[in-house]
Amino acid sequence: MFRPVLILGAVLALAGCAESGSRPQSSSAEPATSGPGKGRGYSHDPFPSTYHAYPGAPTLVTNVTIFDGEGGRIDNGSVLFRDGKIIEVGQTVNAGSDATVIDGRGKYLTPGVIDIHSHLGDYPSPGVEANSDGNEMTSPVTPEVWAEHSVWPQDPGFGRALANGGVTTLQILPGSANLFGGRSVTVKNVYARTMQGMKFPGAPYGLKMACGENPKRVYGGKGRAPSTRMGNIAVDRATWAKAVEYKRRWDKYEDKGGEAPTRDLAMDTLRGVLEGEILVQNHCYRADEMAVVMDMAKEFGYHVAAFHHAVEAYKIADLLKANNTCAAVWADWYGFKMEAYDAVPENLAILEKEGACAMIHSDDGNGIQRLNQEVAKARASGRKAGFDISEAAAWRWLAINPAKALGIADRTGSLKPGKMADVVLWNGNPFSVYTRPQMVWVDGALLYDANNPKLRPVSDFELGQPGEGDVK
Repeated sequence: MFRPVLILGAVLALAGCAESGSRPQSSSAEPATSGPGKGRGYSHDPFPSTYHAYPGAPTLVTNVTIFDGEGGRIDNGSVLFRDGKIIEVGQTVNAGSDATVIDGRGKYLTPGVIDIHSHLGDYPSPGVEANSDGNEMTSPVTPEVWAEHSVWPQDPGFGRALANGGVTTLQILPGSANLFGGRSVTVKNVYARTMQGMKFPGAPYGLKMACGENPKRVYGGKGRAPSTRMGNIAVDRATWAKAVEYKRRWDKYEDKGGEAPTRDLAMDTLRGVLEGEILVQNHCYRADEMAVVMDMAKEFGYHVAAFHHAVEAYKIADLLKANNTCAAVWADWYGFKMEAYDAVPENLAILEKEGACAMIHSDDGNGIQRLNQEVAKARASGRKAGFDISEAAAWRWLAINPAKALGIADRTGSLKPGKMADVVLWNGNPFSVYTRPQMVWVDGALLYDANNPKLRPVSDFELGQPGEGDVK
């Protein structure tokens, strides 16, 4: 009967350590600056990250098979991390006398899994209407809404993703009902009292966009535009034209001063995209629509970081590569609507062989707990078709590639010296359905240990509930 108290005490103790030394913050302590001056017209970061890494210990994991996240493999290798950073990776690593040594014989070590497409916190568990906060279905154009303002940090799904899936970083997106769905947020998968306590420091915002069936169905069903695919693009283009003019006015003010233009929160987001500081994450299934969107991006001077779902990406791998645009796909989830029909399970493998940037994603509170198995399925489909992709190369679909598409590859996504120590020790080959995380570190802090009941993630909401902290 003491287990919930012990877990809560451990969590609160960690939370206290994580935030020690500074006054608790929930919003920016800095006032918005004013022009003239580039980028000084208004605050671009009114809800800043207050994330601080949990306390960790110098750690050396030895005798493991390592997938470094960038395509490299080291057999019988070792990884040393301290002060939240990877220090050294190799077959012979000198840890020093202060390091905790973990013998990983028979186990595998990888970077933490990165899920580029999640709705945890916005569509949390329990999945009831009162918690449904991911789609602002009041207009086809809502770039003014921010997914982070719906994120519920107590969603039990975060802990399940960590313990069952080894997920250490994830992007939380608005839903796909709208052409412009709003801003996404990238978070570290840690317990925190506020969204800002999870927010990945310095990660660019994303803009969720959507093509195809969803916007035309939602708004056509209300008797308003768009009701067709041509209507989708027309509304998109008209909106981008307004954004270009809005940017021109603010650029002029910040350059020459004078009277500030009237703020428009929706246009602030689109101006951020045109400036390159916000990355477009575009829900899109069909190859022809992805091609149209990439041309529209050229017309208005922005870039699509990644197409999500992208079941027909295999048809335009060359175009994606030429446009430096990634594809985030499933292994075999398709056929549930017309635009998701013409898919092949070799999608990821074809993109890989053609040199395009590709990755796995979940879009699902259960799927996020098994992304390693999704990659195993995608790799197996490729091998059956003659695409011999190594295990180490396939791990890029879970690590460095989503990090690139999120604009954080300089800080995480691989086991390289100087990067965040986001690390998973698996109790076997992670491409096996029988394998699960043994230990998970985030910024060098051990947040999950399968052998330590006190290191099991349990949200406040779960305490006292049936199945609290269940990681089966």
